[in-house]
Amino acid sequence: MSGLIDADLEFWFQRGLRAYLGEVARALGFGLESCTVDVDVPVSAYVAVDWRLRRFPDRDVALLWDEVHGWAVAVEAACGEEMIVLAYLGGADILPPPRVIVGFLGALRAGALEPDGPGSPVLRRAGSHQELLPLLPAH
Repeated sequence: MSGLIDADLEFWFQRGLRAYLGEVARALGFGLESCTVDVDVPVSAYVAVDWRLRRFPDRDVALLWDEVHGWAVAVEAACGEEMIVLAYLGGADILPPPRVIVGFLGALRAGALEPDGPGSPVLRRAGSHQELLPLLPAH
């Protein structure tokens, strides 16, 4: 029976996460089609942003989220390489309201935020999705 309970929990977690990403995308003026989710642990998401940063005019911008580090702004690296993370939102909230993410991205775009140094914040451990489920929209 435990496997069924776990599968049900993961279904609702993934559904809630996609709803949350949809809210973030809409707040940014994009659609859910700009979002992808990787449900392997740690769960992560990618939101394509349709504009560029002055400092990186030839590189695509994306918002990244994962259940350990929270939100980050990144630019595409050379073909086939990892994304280059410029800044992490940080803070205690792993799933902040969309307006907070809009403000974070806007501040970086306006040059009001300097890129972070090496390292990333650890906001929580991967797994235990039952802890995140109450923080997600119930759709």
